[in-house]
Amino acid sequence: MSNFQFLQAEFKPLLEPAKGAEQLVHSDSRAACMRTRFALEQAVHWLYAHDRDLRMPYDRSLNALLTTADFEKLLPPPILQKARLIQKLGNQAVHSSQFIGPGDAQNLVRELFHVLFWLARTYTRASDPKAIEASFDLNRIPKLVRADEAVALTRDQLKKQEAAFQQQIDAQHKALEAREAAIAEAAATLAEREAMLAEVNAELAAARAELAKAKAANLKVPDDHDYNEADTRKHFIDVLLREAGWEVGNTAAIEVPVIGMPNEKGEGFVDYVLWGADGKPLAVVEAKRTLKDPDVGQQQAKLYADCLEKMKGQRPLIFYSNGHHTWLWDDRRAPPREVQGFYTRDELELAIQRRSLQVDFKTLAINKAIVERSYQQRAIRSMCESLAKGKRAGLLTMATGTGKTRMSIALVELLRRANGVKRVLFLADRVALVKQAANAFKAHLPDSSPVNLVTEKSGQGRVFLSTYPTMMGLIEEMEGDRRKYGIGHFDLIVIDEAHRSVYQKYGAIFRYFDSLLVGLTATPRDEVHHDTYHLFGLETGVPTDAYGLDEAVADGYLVPPKAHSVPIKFVRDGIRYAELSPEEKEHWESLDWGDREEDEPPSEVSASEVNKQLFNEDTVDLMLQHLMQHGLKVEGGDRLGKTIIFAVNQKHAEFIARRFDGGHA
Repeated sequence: MSNFQFLQAEFKPLLEPAKGAEQLVHSDSRAACMRTRFALEQAVHWLYAHDRDLRMPYDRSLNALLTTADFEKLLPPPILQKARLIQKLGNQAVHSSQFIGPGDAQNLVRELFHVLFWLARTYTRASDPKAIEASFDLNRIPKLVRADEAVALTRDQLKKQEAAFQQQIDAQHKALEAREAAIAEAAATLAEREAMLAEVNAELAAARAELAKAKAANLKVPDDHDYNEADTRKHFIDVLLREAGWEVGNTAAIEVPVIGMPNEKGEGFVDYVLWGADGKPLAVVEAKRTLKDPDVGQQQAKLYADCLEKMKGQRPLIFYSNGHHTWLWDDRRAPPREVQGFYTRDELELAIQRRSLQVDFKTLAINKAIVERSYQQRAIRSMCESLAKGKRAGLLTMATGTGKTRMSIALVELLRRANGVKRVLFLADRVALVKQAANAFKAHLPDSSPVNLVTEKSGQGRVFLSTYPTMMGLIEEMEGDRRKYGIGHFDLIVIDEAHRSVYQKYGAIFRYFDSLLVGLTATPRDEVHHDTYHLFGLETGVPTDAYGLDEAVADGYLVPPKAHSVPIKFVRDGIRYAELSPEEKEHWESLDWGDREEDEPPSEVSASEVNKQLFNEDTVDLMLQHLMQHGLKVEGGDRLGKTIIFAVNQKHAEFIARRFDGGHA
């Protein structure tokens, strides 16, 4: 009898993946951890498919699915913590050489049990959720296996299996799409197809409504299941430490005795101490119960830091965590802030050195060999003043053509001279912009050894440049037993063209790295979305510094733009679904309409919204053709002069770039 037999009645698709992990605990512990991660992924996909409060995001990777705001709100903190633990240790099992034993596999399968129990209890359609009775029993884990399963798989074989599992998940999505296509193809007329689709959508909506009703009722029933929270917290902290290169029992010690505590015996025991190579404490870690706010451990951790400072002559940094949220506090330099894990030994040593070596940003001169214009220097000063006040993020709005990239290079150079920044990440939304920025850093700051991560994944330097998707992938990469890029790897992230869509799709990057953050945008300050201001901790409409188009024209740095009207029907009049041909209606229905509350596409799109919501290659080609015929010409009319093209979204920008890069213009 499997521990997961409770899934048999209503959640059978989740039973086989879970049993597959359970059966390998003793025969192949590493494979068991990986299969546990796959079983979790299947459960997460089930939730996105069946809970109407969830919408599948742009990125369908497990990390992205676990970190959407709606998903984090849906799961209770202890369950979300277990899911994250399964994801992380499952990744380590495949990609690292760290020893994975039966104890690790057993613990992870137990965490999966609790996650799936919560899912079954929450979404059961039974009249009483307490009818689902299950407890985890170690004796149900098989000790003997078939001969063909007795040989442990190599990491390469595990990676192949992981790829195969991912193909299964992709195949499930393709099968759903194929089913919808088959329904459309089988219908003889447009009316029949619409009726069949409406029937399918109605059935799906009814099923989700029934599930939502059951969920609401189940949540009202007290849940007295023991989710084994204390063990999960310890395992999760151990995994985070391992990712940062710490070895519990060696470089990271547990239950460390200290003297000087304000109690009768004057003694205490620190949950974790992270030691430097010289035997001095680099950090203390205080762990508290998940259901308690981690701030409960803040004062206790400070007292431990006081004791260690007196005993060892060096004040450590302070981490306090409930396993779900972790906070970092260097009380000599900054207030506490939430982080996604722990620093490496090198990063902690550098943080302690900065207490004495860092220079006040405001006292250093700006390198005028890089920037000479007064508004660029003003932007740098505004950013430095903001950082000096303890703020860790800022947004600079500068009109296109006023030298945002060069200004950011001068800012990086100044922060490096102040010993406040060692490694920098520069993010852009297109490969061409990454290449352009890399060339600019080579020209104006060659000793930064810029590395284009799009083409040099293993390059070494001080400034790293990347697209957002490339960085999302690199965050998950492991080097041996630790993450290739830990949370403290970069001291500063510069976001080129920071805007709302970047935050929506790739916000996990900014949440993951514990770094200073500088956003650059050409969007006028009053048109920047409030979500963008929120990312940088700013009041809506009040960037750290702004230099607009009108100012640039008045100062003589830019010429005033001239508007040309292009007579294209859709752009002028908008689009109405009822006026489209059957073929156009079919294309309309196949488009991705983004985050709409309604299940159906809109009945019309106004002229002002056409380019914001639709991407039409023919329309863009007509625009470009008009540009080539009527745009500014140089060299006797043989070449197009220097021209700025404003693209309303990333799809338009990428398409236009391909047209020019491909020699079409």
